[in-house]
Amino acid sequence: MALFEASHLHKRFGDQVVLQDVSLAFDEGRLSGLMGPNGAGKTTCFNVLTGRFKPDRGSVRFAGQDITGMAPRRIAGLGLSRSFQIMNLFNDDSALANVRIALPHVRRQGFNPWRDLGADSTANEQAAAVLARVGLAGKEHVLAKSLSYGERRALEIAVALAAEPRLLFLDEPTAGLGADGTDRLADLVGELKRQLTIVIIEHDMRFLFRLADTVSVIHWGQVIAAGTPAQLRENPWVQRSNIGALA
Repeated sequence: MALFEASHLHKRFGDQVVLQDVSLAFDEGRLSGLMGPNGAGKTTCFNVLTGRFKPDRGSVRFAGQDITGMAPRRIAGLGLSRSFQIMNLFNDDSALANVRIALPHVRRQGFNPWRDLGADSTANEQAAAVLARVGLAGKEHVLAKSLSYGERRALEIAVALAAEPRLLFLDEPTAGLGADGTDRLADLVGELKRQLTIVIIEHDMRFLFRLADTVSVIHWGQVIAAGTPAQLRENPWVQRSNIGALA
């Protein structure tokens, strides 16, 4: 059953048409992938799906609710979290503090300069549990800027998980990672896949094909192929393309 559906999305910037009649559906309990060459429109598509850009035409539905044009903060409140290709962390705060501020009960209380979040034992325990979930146990009090690149990638996923999402979007999670870091991330995402519905936009096709149940290929602003990794390997267009070589 589709937890998330996008229908006939169109998006242009000035004279440039970036998305043209894009329709996608992501089933609950599955890991879905989006791939395509540079400039294909996949990043714009991702931003439209998660509310950062409003489509010019078309609709987006999450858990049966129309979220088209809804602000990202409101969408997040419905149970959708995302990471970013360019990491979005509080570098001068600890790993624990980065996760703690994303916890739902902390966010509901809003900003209070007089409140000492460090004294909130419940929040600290919850944040530590999320860090352990992504392999960062023992790193709670390390500043985000002092973590290795791979650990920072894991921390960003932890921040997204802290919001207790029903659906997790990951934007190029392997960007900048070496082979060992990519393998560790694949193990983490494989574990999360058992618990969450996940959508990944990814340039590393080996990583994506290893994990995804289904993959949609975006090129020229359109979905030009979709199916399981095995089906896409047999797709004549994919075979002829650079994507086929990577896959």
